[in-house]
Amino acid sequence: MTGPPLPGGTDRLQVTEYTDPLCPWAWGSEPVFRALRAALGEQASWRRVFGILFDTDDDPAPDPAAETRWYEGFVREISGHTGAPHAVRLSRVAATSWPASLVAKAAEAQGGQVADRVLRRLRETMFVTGEPADTLDLALAAADGVPGLDPVRLAADAASPRVLAAVTADHRETRAPLADVLTVTAAGPHPGTAKETPSGELRYALPTVVLTGPLGRRVVPGRRPAASYLEAALAVAPGVSVSAEQPSAEALLAYHRSLTGPEWELLAPGVAPPASAVPVATGNGPLWLHPAEAAAYPAPVSVPPLPR
Repeated sequence: MTGPPLPGGTDRLQVTEYTDPLCPWAWGSEPVFRALRAALGEQASWRRVFGILFDTDDDPAPDPAAETRWYEGFVREISGHTGAPHAVRLSRVAATSWPASLVAKAAEAQGGQVADRVLRRLRETMFVTGEPADTLDLALAAADGVPGLDPVRLAADAASPRVLAAVTADHRETRAPLADVLTVTAAGPHPGTAKETPSGELRYALPTVVLTGPLGRRVVPGRRPAASYLEAALAVAPGVSVSAEQPSAEALLAYHRSLTGPEWELLAPGVAPPASAVPVATGNGPLWLHPAEAAAYPAPVSVPPLPR
């Protein structure tokens, strides 16, 4: 979907990612977005907009246990499409995305790599440990031990009016979707058509990515293969060069600290996780942690038994 050229143009590719720390489709899109960031490198500025999937205006479930079991099955179904890990058991449906989004937004003040790793930890509370970070205390605890993170600053920033205003603006922006996503004709299971909220507003489906550059705008909604994002990037910023460099398995694990099976397949095709990687049991295959990440992990992790 291509919009008109931007007023005045821009000499830089800008990527806006509408997401939520606790969204299963966004979790399942992590391999593609990690690959896209690696391919574009410093040529693109990347902005995350936290759309608040679990909002405060959602009605409470009359039977929380039944809702949890239903949502657990829903996440498993999505994992069947994406291959992303899901928790062995989900303790509850997240009450709200606000605390995790506040912590993810606050982490951005401490640098891109810290912010990426904090957001990853927040996603894993839902989809690895099954204990969604739906309070501020839980969200801050999820970030504990992230390399380079100042936890005192993170807590102060996450509780600040500045960060609340930023996430409130994200919430509002997500509920003002471009016309491009009001009718999407792509095939499912997650084409990315705008969603209606309980309050009757429309919002972007999560994830949705908007790419802007000298030649205009492209919107890539829903779940798409990596090639769709690269095609959109080159359509709006044809001067972008795409890196095909593949780091070693050790370097990949040291950089990301946490990798799923689909991420290994996309980021290092044909390469096995290094012997130092710590496998963590999930409901559908291991998550692989760097040994330093495993040592600092803020929640108990289950290591699969060795094959006989």
